[in-house]
Amino acid sequence: MPIYEYECRVCGTRFELHQRFDDPPASECPQGHQDVRRLFFPAGIVFKGSGWYITDSRNSGKKGKESSKSTSSDSDGASGSEGER
Repeated sequence: MPIYEYECRVCGTRFELHQRFDDPPASECPQGHQDVRRLFFPAGIVFKGSGWYITDSRNSGKKGKESSKSTSSDSDGASGSEGER
């Protein structure tokens, strides 16, 4: 069951309730006041990695080709400068 957090607008007390999705929202705080509102928070989702699968697969193909070109040109330039010395 999800945990919902509520706040009393009268006294400012915050409290949590375990409720089913189809349960009605709380109508009073533990101190007995009737003016209560449900608090909403952003979802606690953590994405790990460089991105979504579709973007990963597209970028990895391009990066592989570009990095091999830049690596070969860098190594050619480096060996050419060493040869000139």
